Amino acid sequence: MQLQDGWLFMSLEEISIQVQNCKKCRLWQTAQHGVPGEGPADAKIMIVGQNPGAEEDQTGRPFVGRAGKFLTKTLAEYGIKREDVFITNIVKHTSPENRKPYDDEVAACVPYLNQQIAIIKPKVVVLLGASAKETPRVPGIEYFEIVHPSAAMRFTKMREKFRAQITELVKRIQQPN
Repeated sequence: MQLQDGWLFMSLEEISIQVQNCKKCRLWQTAQHGVPGEGPADAKIMIVGQNPGAEEDQTGRPFVGRAGKFLTKTLAEYGIKREDVFITNIVKHTSPENRKPYDDEVAACVPYLNQQIAIIKPKVVVLLGASAKETPRVPGIEYFEIVHPSAAMRFTKMREKFRAQITELVKRIQQPN
């Protein structure tokens, strides 16, 4: 850990350890694992969801369930490899019955997310679904909202919109800075 501009600055590995041991809100009590996120520290794209689901809680890895597999497959169809993207959530522990995280739970986790964004400095932060839209914005980073992959899997119109949004994302990341 380092002090930078008056803030305690952690590496991605230190954030991961902090998340695994975090007890800043009630969610750790019913979770098996913290899910800090994964991907390269120099990713151009960072994907942010709401919170880990059951499979993510079991494995400690983000977006490994049905929606994650659909996301990975769809991104690959557009030439984006999962291993080139940093994937995480606003909240780092699963919530009971996958409910929307409460404001105090989000507030407890947002510093981790903000540090991850500051370290990675992605060209684009992709926000999945309505809840992720509430992610605090870091100046100098482009944010791009898309349909959550679980909605795209269930509804044809949402799937079409999701694919159109992925097409737009590809255009944005191909543009020079």
